[in-house]
Amino acid sequence: MPTYDYQCEKCEEIFEIFQLMNDKKLTKCPNNSCGGKIQRLLGVGAGVIFKGSGFYETDYRSESYKAGAKADKKKSSNKKKKSENKKGTKKSD
Repeated sequence: MPTYDYQCEKCEEIFEIFQLMNDKKLTKCPNNSCGGKIQRLLGVGAGVIFKGSGFYETDYRSESYKAGAKADKKKSSNKKKKSENKKGTKKSD
């Protein structure tokens, strides 16, 4: 439920009201002694809050994607080992 800021034109008090998005704007100051006209102020809106250890695109991948990524990782590590073996050997004449 969003929070809206209002300001009274008569007493100049600023206050927050929790309202549903489809509720009508308030028009009368909630301060009983004032009863002046109020206006809704423009707000910055709410930010998105992520809670938890983290959110990564790979957290919710399908099992087939995970299996393919694992196979690709094996292939690349095997190629790396082969290239290291070739560099490490010396040719004797």
